[in-house]
Amino acid sequence: MSKRLNILQQQEDAEINMTPMLDVVFIMLIFFIVSTSFVRESGIDVNRPNAQTSESKSKTAVFVAISAEDEIWLDRKLIDLRMVRPTIERLRTEQSEISVVVQADEKSTTGQLVHVIDQLRLAKVKYTVATQSSGH
Repeated sequence: MSKRLNILQQQEDAEINMTPMLDVVFIMLIFFIVSTSFVRESGIDVNRPNAQTSESKSKTAVFVAISAEDEIWLDRKLIDLRMVRPTIERLRTEQSEISVVVQADEKSTTGQLVHVIDQLRLAKVKYTVATQSSGH
């Protein structure tokens, strides 16, 4: 009887404690969520004009696109010019250090580009205008 009791005790002692492994997994999950930077795409493909002084920007957060028909796209949504500033300000409250890349189609009007840049200046964010390298 005591031999059988001893075997049952050994089986109970052989269990694996999963708590430390789960703690590590949750800590890693939290780390990856916090360290991820979210990129807001514009939502449309834009035929950007060429420029000899183009530079590559890798860490950007928000893309604003102006289509050939002067439509403004932000975060895959068509928005009105009056909504550019409040939307960018809201995004800036979510992520304090954002930069905006304006992608204007080469067939869009200069006036629309100036209006969008004016809204970005009023929102007090850093912005750049995207171009393509002309290959020179």
